[in-house]
Formats: sequence, C-alpha cells, structure tokens
Amino acid sequence: MATKHEQILKHIDGLPVGKKISVRQIAKALSVSEGTAYRAIKEAENQGYVSSIERVGTIRIERKKKENIEKLTFAEVVNIVDGQVLGGREGLHKTLNKFVIGAMKLEAMMRYTGPGDLLIVGNRTQAHDQALRAGAAVLITGGFDAEDDTKKLADQLQRPIISTSYDTFTVATMINRAIYDQLIKKEILLVEDILMPVHETTFLKIGDKISDWLKLNRDTKHSRFPVVDTNMKVQGMITSKDVLAQEEEVSIDKVMTKNPMTVGMKTSVASSAHMMVWEGIEQLPVVNDYHVLQGIVTRQDVLKALQMSQRQPQVGETIDDTITSQLVMNGSGGKGEETYQYEVTPQMTNYLGTISAGVFTTLVTDSANRALRSYKRGDLVVENMTIYFIKPVQMDSVLDIHPRVLEVGRKFGKVDVEVFNEGKLVGKAIMTCQLLDRS
Repeated sequence: MATKHEQILKHIDGLPVGKKISVRQIAKALSVSEGTAYRAIKEAENQGYVSSIERVGTIRIERKKKENIEKLTFAEVVNIVDGQVLGGREGLHKTLNKFVIGAMKLEAMMRYTGPGDLLIVGNRTQAHDQALRAGAAVLITGGFDAEDDTKKLADQLQRPIISTSYDTFTVATMINRAIYDQLIKKEILLVEDILMPVHETTFLKIGDKISDWLKLNRDTKHSRFPVVDTNMKVQGMITSKDVLAQEEEVSIDKVMTKNPMTVGMKTSVASSAHMMVWEGIEQLPVVNDYHVLQGIVTRQDVLKALQMSQRQPQVGETIDDTITSQLVMNGSGGKGEETYQYEVTPQMTNYLGTISAGVFTTLVTDSANRALRSYKRGDLVVENMTIYFIKPVQMDSVLDIHPRVLEVGRKFGKVDVEVFNEGKLVGKAIMTCQLLDRS
C-alpha cells in the first residue's frame, strides 16, 4: 500500500497543468497534516512538475522530457530573474519558445515576436500590448511597471507579464546561463535514461521459493533477480550462487543477499559503472526515494551507454571541458609518456593571480587519463590522488605537463605527473585510478 507521501505526489501529478496548489488545499483534500503536504509539494518541485514563485504561489507545471530539458517555463524565468508577476498568471506553466530583445523599432520588433516567445523590453507600453496580442509573454526590465489595461490584457490572454529590476543585458545573460546549464544536464546520462522499466523487469517476491527462481531461470535464461515485498520495495537480490545446493522448497528470503546495493533514477551512468566495476556487480535494482523498484540496469547496458555518449555531439561546455580543450600535446617520449603544454589564462587563476587548485587538479587528471588511454581504451575514475604544489604559477605562464604511467593492470592504473614552468618543477601528483573499460 502506498504511503501518504506517495499518495499526495500521485494526486499532484494528476492535477491539470497550470493549476495553483496550496499546502492547506492539499492537506484538506487528502486528510493529511500540513507538514506532510508541504514535504510532498517540495518533493514534487524537486522532481520538476511543480514550481513555486514568490508572491504568486505554487503551480503545477509540465514535466519536461529529456529532449526538451533546455526549454524553460515562464515560471522558471520568473525565478531566474527574481521577477514579479504583474499579470497573466494563468500562463506561467507554459514553455518559452525563444526570447526576443526589444532594442529596435516597434514594427521590426513585432516581426521577430510570435506565439510562445518572451519579449524582453523596457517601459514601452505599445510594445507590451502588441507582444501580448501576438501570443508572446513580456519581461519588463529596469523595474518598471505596466499599465493597468496591459495587465488586464495579460490576464485575459493568459500570457505572463513580468517585471524585473535587472537591465536587459543582464536578464538575457541570466536566461542564457540557465539554458546553458540545462544543456549540460541534458548531456549527462542518468540511470533513468537507460534502465529496463519495472513492467519489463523480472523479479521475485518475499515468500517465493527456490523452485520459483528455477522456473524464472529457465524462462528468461537470467540468474540474478531483485526480491521485493508486497509494496514492491526491494528487500534483496538472489543469484545462482545463493541457490546452489538448496532444496526447492526453501524460501528465497532465507538465502538471498539482504539490503543489496541499489541506484536511484537520477544517479549518473558513470557513477553506476564505477559502482558495478568496483564491486563486481552485473545488475543493479533501480529504486525511488521510498526504495520501491523502478527497474534494473545491467553492467552491459551501462558500459554500452557510456560508449555511445562519447559519440554524441557536445552542446554545452563544462568548466572541465574549457580547461582540457586548451591542453595541447607537446611531444612524445614513447608509449604513455606524451608531454602536454598549457597556457594559464587569467580566467584560470585565483584571487592572487596564481593558477587555481581546481584547474591544476583537472589538468593533471586529464593528462593522466590521456596517458592511460595509450594502454587501454576507456575512462578513469580517480581513487586516490596526492598533489604537491611546489611553486606558485602566475597567469600567462606556459606549463609543461609530463604524465608517466607507473603501472597498469586490468582494472587499475598508477600515474605520476610532473608539471614544469620554464624548466623548473612547480607541481607534482601521484594518482591511483580505476579503469572503466568500454570495449
């Protein structure tokens, strides 16, 4: 039976998009305490189908699919720009198509403004009205208000009109940054993107017997199954090793591995791969926050997904991407002994003007990764790293980075990295890495 928390989440999920939600209303409708209702609403917000806006309240918004993650709702725009909603609250759940900066004549502005767009403009009343009539929302910069007639029009057409104290350039930068961050999230493969869903998953229940395992084994040719209770909560895992030499009438909860390792829907695929390789596990149950089975991921699925992700075109750049793209091969001293060069730009320094510790760590890790790749295809996960900062490195310095593979096995590698500036040793790192094979 579902918990009260799960019942509330299901109720919220079933509400129409755009519906306003309150703690009191949920508590009354489902006969729960306001504290329980509040926790569930916050959880729904974390899961991305509810948005809370200051001075407006909480509304049910559309749950985004992975392919549309870079699309923002008007509700999210309000929160990004610390905005105030002046009218058209009924349309806050709608998705933003594109934004138009109103720094041109009115006629030219309207040529670029259409349904679902967001016009970012100052206190130009005519532009506000015409944009709303064209099906767009309006974001007024500089802290200006809108005319009462414009607010009424926004309410009537259900197109949000928002005011922010920021200037147009700052607002455009903030929205761009938010979209860019979403694009980076889109590239990170999560377990929910690759799992075999629960309705396709084969599992056993507490109280089943070894004979049930044998039947499933014959039917599916698999030997490892999650074990759930009557509420579908994962209680254990059972494998061929567990049933070896056991009588068919023995209950599986007597021989299964209890409290098995599990992953959540939002766990990254890379993290799951690390866990599976490190622990030697072939299959992991995927659970929600209440430990209810959502499906399974196999080691084969995880490694295949990692392999595929390398072939995808990159859309957004992380800080690490920015740093490592400037790491240039300088020369080769033989297999695994290539050297690299890196110029320290002002962006890569700390407040003292010397190279940031985070940038230095990224550089030695990436150079070690490249060195190990000449021995073995795949990626590495750093298990242990010791860094020595011997001398400060000023901005505009050119670094020579020398990674040297000390030892490489099937699953682990050890690398020594020395960093020089003008022939002098400025830093050193020794790391032990776990290798994630993608072949």
